[in-house]
Amino acid sequence: MTLTATRPALSASLSARVATLEALLARIAADFSPAVLASSLSIEDMVVTDAILRNKVQIDVFTLDTGRMHGDTLAVIDAIQRKYCYALQVFRPEAAAVTQYITVHGHDGFYESVDLRKRCCEIRKVEPLKRALAGRKAWLTGMRREQSVTRTELPVQAYDAVYGMEKFNPLADWSEDEVWTYLKALEVPFNALYEQGYRSIGCAPCSRPVVAGEDVRAGRWWWEQPDSKECGLHVGPDGKLQRTKVEAS
Repeated sequence: MTLTATRPALSASLSARVATLEALLARIAADFSPAVLASSLSIEDMVVTDAILRNKVQIDVFTLDTGRMHGDTLAVIDAIQRKYCYALQVFRPEAAAVTQYITVHGHDGFYESVDLRKRCCEIRKVEPLKRALAGRKAWLTGMRREQSVTRTELPVQAYDAVYGMEKFNPLADWSEDEVWTYLKALEVPFNALYEQGYRSIGCAPCSRPVVAGEDVRAGRWWWEQPDSKECGLHVGPDGKLQRTKVEAS
């Protein structure tokens, strides 16, 4: 398939959402350069990745390889390279910190408590994110409001007090159906685990498929209460998900 910036035939409502997404990305590139998308390689992040790379928007894309990812997740990195001729920058945790955690708490110590799970996330995800965001003026995510109870008030744009830059969630008000319609219409690659019942995919030992009636993120840290299910990448100084809204200009 030849990569072009042409949009396929979509419903009027989804076409409007895509136009809004593309306009926002163009504004971010113009007003907040250098900006970067922190991609978890989720279906949502693949929508934003496609909109960036297909339209040649000057926003970089990176991902975090925690060392505990599914093989199917890592395969998406190669799929992006093949389709878009774009090499994602990959950030990994500090080996010494990982070794120390395993020595003290065991390979799967995160099952023992929320604190130990969050410490593992700090080492494998949050610290690498800090390195990835160094020198940036804005970062983007693929988070959506309907994903979980912790994200219901997610703004499209907010000032990130932790990293001292603007943060954008361009798909905040998109539905899961809209995400899938976009991916299929544009033939965007996605993680094969979604076809095995997964709806939110993180590290392999911390993700499972969901069953009918469960919310999108029920398979993440399924042994914890819903209101604790954030890894630390998106929380503010108070430990809660950042929700400070900013009106788009």
